This record gives sequence, C-alpha cells and structure tokens, in this order.
Amino acid sequence: MGRLTITLSDEQQRALRETAARTGKSIRQLIEESLQAYGVKSTTTAADLVARARAHARLPPDEAVDLAIRQTRDHRAGR
Repeated sequence: MGRLTITLSDEQQRALRETAARTGKSIRQLIEESLQAYGVKSTTTAADLVARARAHARLPPDEAVDLAIRQTRDHRAGR
C-alpha cells in the first residue's frame, strides 16, 4: 500500500479531524470514501467495470463505454 503526504490548511485539517471524531471514522476512511464518491478509480478498475457491464448487457464496446460515462456522470450529479 502506498503512502501519500498532503498539505491542508489548518481549517481543513481541523474540519477533517472533527468529522472523523463526529462520525466515528478514521481520517483514512473519510478520504477513501471521498475518493470513491468522486469516482476515482484506476484505469484497470474502470476498464474491468466496463468489461463486466458490457458482458452483462451484451453491448458493443463503444456503447458500453458511452453507457458507463453517462452513468458515472449521473452518479456524480446525484441523479
């Protein structure tokens, strides 16, 4: 597992710590959940998702990619 160092303002760091304490989660959990909610995925993971969706839906590759993009945008927009 890789490590990452980020620089936050004092206010952001305080807010992150307060949120972790209030929700009973670790800062790591909050960051991982935020990345998932934002849709951050490796290219390999995204390609695997498209391949599985395509196989399940029996769509041609270009239609599967278009569908995946639309659904990702809808999810990010809260639809």
